[in-house]
Amino acid sequence: MSTLAVLGCMWGDEAKAKVVDYLGGLADYVVRFQGGSNAGHTIHHAGQKYVFHSVPSGILYPNSKCVIAAGVVIDPVSLLNEMDALTKLGIQFEGRLFIDERAGLVLSLHQELDSSAEAGLGANKIGTTQRGIGPAYADHTARVGLRMADLLYPDWLSSRLEALYKHHKRELDPALVQKLLQIKTRLEPFICKADNLLQEAYLEDKYILFEGAQGSLLDVSFGTYPYVTSSNTISGGICTGCGIPPRMINKILGVYKAYSTRVGEGPFPTELFDATGDRIRIQGNEFGSTTGRPRRIGWFDAFAAAYTARINGLDSIAVTLLDVLSGLPELKICTGYWIGERKLTAFPSHPMELQAVVPEYLSLPGWDADLSDCRKLNKLPKAARDYLEVIQDLVERPLELVSVGPDRSQTIAIKS
Repeated sequence: MSTLAVLGCMWGDEAKAKVVDYLGGLADYVVRFQGGSNAGHTIHHAGQKYVFHSVPSGILYPNSKCVIAAGVVIDPVSLLNEMDALTKLGIQFEGRLFIDERAGLVLSLHQELDSSAEAGLGANKIGTTQRGIGPAYADHTARVGLRMADLLYPDWLSSRLEALYKHHKRELDPALVQKLLQIKTRLEPFICKADNLLQEAYLEDKYILFEGAQGSLLDVSFGTYPYVTSSNTISGGICTGCGIPPRMINKILGVYKAYSTRVGEGPFPTELFDATGDRIRIQGNEFGSTTGRPRRIGWFDAFAAAYTARINGLDSIAVTLLDVLSGLPELKICTGYWIGERKLTAFPSHPMELQAVVPEYLSLPGWDADLSDCRKLNKLPKAARDYLEVIQDLVERPLELVSVGPDRSQTIAIKS
């Protein structure tokens, strides 16, 4: 195996970065292929907390090179701030970070458009992070957006900015051109053609790890539209985001929380509105690393999980934050959806239908033990092992990893 994709397979926040960090020690390249600074990946290691938004989390391993591919949209100011913060923590970027010249730019204009669009939707708002990601992708599709390589050509950059602001009926501040040219001096050493880099690495049998952002149920095509992100978060997005063929993806690992969470608006069939939900939120520190918003909490939804396992072509799964459920007397797993007398055979594609479903649950006993020191599957309480086995059976994919705490070491590897 020379390539591995690690994908979040629900509504994001599945602790993908922790899994990438655990598996990334041997990776020659760690690659972000979509999304932008609306993503928030948090890693705890050796008592230090690291928060990533655009930089691939593999940067924590000194021997790994990190790639931001063409499918990502980049807020250059946010990226430089993130790099500066990581540099203060001892992270080196020279010769280790590569940014595709075709990656789109997120400007302050996009953030303004994002905020005003959300405000204008009123009760129908999407619940975006207001980081400008959606408008940047929209401009890219409309062919009025800017890309990283545009920073290298001042006259072209100026004309493209004028056209962009005219498109949005806004007045361009001439100082923006100079600001972007100053940014260029810092980012130019990192700009490359990432598709060439990755294809050459693959031919040299380098270990490439693709790091997904957000989650499969937020995919712009196959997620719970319109309450989704603006990019393709599923495995197919790797090819379009990086410029590589499907045969270059050797293995796909899907990450699921031991319970469900969602940030923002949209239907959430297993959502909890009681003290149990509050307890899980507090115990799991379920507050967004990008926005700080409290996450919505629900029981594990195996019907939705099986859907994302199929559309991603998962080879195996990882279950994270299992330790958060310790102390609950009863746990529930959603095994199917009903609308009236009709049991659904496929995951709903329309929000009105998803909003109307009634979940069917399987109840399981909980456990009281603290799992944080467990490092082998047989050290978990029987109730915890049974819970994992049910998830594995319902999702129909083998379990490969279990996370029982935020630190890299708090991981159980399942031998197949």
